[in-house]
Amino acid sequence: MSEFPGVSASGEIVEIAGAGPAGLAAAITLARAGRRVVVHEMHNEVGHRFGGDFQGLENWSSETDVLAVLREQGLATDFTALPCHEGTAFDCTGKRYRIESDAPLFYLVERGPGPQTLDSALLRQARALGVEVRFNSRLRRPDGEAILAAGPRAADAIAVGYHFDTDMANGYWVICDDELAPQGYAYLLVMNGRGTVKSCMFAGLKQQKIYVQRTVEAFQRLVGLEMKNPLPHGGGANFRIPASAYSGPHPQVGEQAGFQDTLWGFGMRLAISSGVLAAQSLLNGEDYDRLWQRALKPQMETAVVNRALYSLLGNRGYGWFLNWITSHSDPRRQLGHHYHSSWLKRLLRPWARRRFESRRRRRNHEYLRRS
Repeated sequence: MSEFPGVSASGEIVEIAGAGPAGLAAAITLARAGRRVVVHEMHNEVGHRFGGDFQGLENWSSETDVLAVLREQGLATDFTALPCHEGTAFDCTGKRYRIESDAPLFYLVERGPGPQTLDSALLRQARALGVEVRFNSRLRRPDGEAILAAGPRAADAIAVGYHFDTDMANGYWVICDDELAPQGYAYLLVMNGRGTVKSCMFAGLKQQKIYVQRTVEAFQRLVGLEMKNPLPHGGGANFRIPASAYSGPHPQVGEQAGFQDTLWGFGMRLAISSGVLAAQSLLNGEDYDRLWQRALKPQMETAVVNRALYSLLGNRGYGWFLNWITSHSDPRRQLGHHYHSSWLKRLLRPWARRRFESRRRRRNHEYLRRS
């Protein structure tokens, strides 16, 4: 027997709780190595809580393009991914900042059960490899090997707004203004005749309706936002750096473990990577904590410092930050540098940890949802 938690004799079925990107990435990694896998998903479809939400798959935290990283991890990339080279940001005065990068800053992807979503692409790959996915099923007390990927437990930040149809051209727009999104940002994403407009807020969560209304009005004024058939939608994110990502003998992955980007919430890469690492820990008899702490923890610790610093900027500081990002010839490289550790950010870690306290045990907030 291995000395590490979660490792038992090969050949047993590995059960996974949750069919999000982290859980499916784990299932795919295990199945590619010849393991039998059963995934339990409590909803009747993948990506149930997202329902067609547009999100950004960030492409600045590594030199290698994120789609190439996914392929190196053995994961499917046959989902619609709009490369975003150019976009526009605004500060609280309405000043416009043009964002341009040679390589995509991020890829705009759709989440949920649709045919071209990231979630569906991973589901197709998992099933093609023989993974059994059981919908409307909960994994309550696993007896053998298992990976826990059940999603967030609390809301440290929320993104609330609308999905809609539109005649607007593809693109992305961002507003940094505490009157729209306290300590966060408001965003508008449009791809192929559909759009998402939201306030991503890290404070003032109980006043979400006011901030969403202001966000919609601001985008109408600044870029001519046009919404047809708008549907309300919202979701939350939980951020923490766990001392251990095991629950008993079982690895926890994705947002269940707190693996998210604490600065802005671009957490899909972290979630997917955690699923791959958890699967590798079972396959190779390695300590999962050692794997994720080596591969993911440095970026996560830097993100906490970034979050603490960003929360101090306020409206005057956001303008300085946007000017700093856009004044460089390669904003992607500049953001990547911002996400990497440095001696100063290592020095600031204790202060940042004290400033940012996860609300994991606090009462969840209600979100706008589809009626």
